[in-house]
Amino acid sequence: MTLSNAELYRLKSDARRGLLENDLILQRFFERYGAQLSVDEGKVLSQLFALEDNDLMDLLIGRKDSVAALESEASTVVYKMVLQKLRER
Repeated sequence: MTLSNAELYRLKSDARRGLLENDLILQRFFERYGAQLSVDEGKVLSQLFALEDNDLMDLLIGRKDSVAALESEASTVVYKMVLQKLRER
């Protein structure tokens, strides 16, 4: 099941960050995958967007695969899939 327009709009709003680099990566992600995001992927993205900008940047550029706040989620297939899509160039 894909996200509704309202859920997608909320995610895009939550994705606005203080670091321009994060914004650029997330904008590219939503252009590619926004229309086809599942509810589970939306939940993972919400958790990622709750992180501090620097922690999120570390995940987006592959400096880290997880942070302490998301240790349990980091082992899930959905988390790994979303992170892989976010890291695509």
